[in-house]
Amino acid sequence: MLPDIRGYTREDFWMRPASETNRQHHQTINTKDTQLLDLEGYGPLLLAGARLTVYVGVCAMMIAVLLGLIGMWCKFSRSVFVRFLADTYTTVIRGVPELVLILLVFYGVPTLIQDVSALIGRPVYVSLDPFTAGVATIGFIYGAFSTEVFRGAYLAVPKGQIEAAQACGMSRALTFRRIVLPQMMRFALPGLGNVWMVLIKATALISVIQLPELMRSADIASRNTRKPFTFFFAASLIYLAITIISNLVQQWAEKRAAKGIRRA
Repeated sequence: MLPDIRGYTREDFWMRPASETNRQHHQTINTKDTQLLDLEGYGPLLLAGARLTVYVGVCAMMIAVLLGLIGMWCKFSRSVFVRFLADTYTTVIRGVPELVLILLVFYGVPTLIQDVSALIGRPVYVSLDPFTAGVATIGFIYGAFSTEVFRGAYLAVPKGQIEAAQACGMSRALTFRRIVLPQMMRFALPGLGNVWMVLIKATALISVIQLPELMRSADIASRNTRKPFTFFFAASLIYLAITIISNLVQQWAEKRAAKGIRRA
């Protein structure tokens, strides 16, 4: 039996189905674009991991700068023993892979403390938080690199200014704070920028201790969707974006620090 087509015009057969088809087609395309940008629902997970990566990097960099200043001060100490400790710190830490140190701190240190406490008859249970262990280890590692950066920046400060400050009766600490430190930071900015670039990429190693930073989040998403290329490539683009922004900030900081400096 044929359907009743009375009351329909030609536009009902030609125009309306075409418009509905186009609308459905556009909706399908928009849905696919949304899914592509959302990375099959794992986009927010990668963004959360990226935020944690930056947070870990900033905290570790603060520790690295502090240890770098202390290490630099120790390298110019009058005590032979203090200089020996500073040289040992920079030599050993820069010679051991970062991954080994991360695993040693996260797994080895708690085990060592528990074994020692058991030997003395006071057993204790020690467990390190992945964030704390990761930040402390990364900061401790790149504190050694920052030490050498600050040492080179200190040597770049004209000795005549230090001698003039001492001739004016300034103590060693006051000379460092008012004369050496401001100029040393200007010389150290390029080196510290390079340390930051390497440090922020080294945070990916913390994924081995289950911290849900960017690399760990990308690994979780790739395992659940079986699309490792998609998510690891997305993670690499996020790392690249972080380094590009960091490079722009570094260039701005160097220009600002060099303001008023006469070029040769």
